[in-house]
Amino acid sequence: MNEIWETVKEFFVFFQPENIIRYGGLIFLLTIVFIENGLFFGFFLPGDSLMFTAGLLCATGVLDHPLFLVIFSIFITAVLGNIFGYYFGSKAGRSLYTRKDTFFFRKSHIQTAEQFYNQYGIRTLIIGRFLPVVRTFAPIVAGIIKMPFSTFMMANIAGAAAWVGSLVTIGYSLGKVWPEAENYLGWIILALILITSIPVIRTYLSAKKKHQA
Repeated sequence: MNEIWETVKEFFVFFQPENIIRYGGLIFLLTIVFIENGLFFGFFLPGDSLMFTAGLLCATGVLDHPLFLVIFSIFITAVLGNIFGYYFGSKAGRSLYTRKDTFFFRKSHIQTAEQFYNQYGIRTLIIGRFLPVVRTFAPIVAGIIKMPFSTFMMANIAGAAAWVGSLVTIGYSLGKVWPEAENYLGWIILALILITSIPVIRTYLSAKKKHQA
């Protein structure tokens, strides 16, 4: 039992944003970004904090790549991830709403993303980039509702540019101004997670009430 617990702890420690970048480098970072933006089981991955941490560690030299390369490669990966999610949604269609819940899939996640669409329309693909769960399921719902691909791509590109450009740049700027921020990454990331989770929780509770009604 102790061995299983230690394995679980090591798994979650490794998937902390700082460790993903330190031990996996840019390639592993891009893999995580693609999974979170394109595959429904990637909803739990730390997208926002990963972007911020990438910028900060790029500034302090831990991630030894030019800032432009980091931003551009993450941007392209995020766009491609959403395209994959869109096509998955268009092929799976409404059958996802009747699929059984598993550890990696919850119908409530689709309902939360759909609720955002009801409130914000196409802007969900831009706003949703900054929100956990919605970031993963927004392109899938876009595919389910058969959003025109050209419209989807405009929002996809705009959302990826805003998400990657802002968070990576903020992290980079903080790392340049306050290099010691690396020592407080845990607290900074915790605050970032709490801030970005608030609107998702509110929308989820609202969608749950409507579903029950």
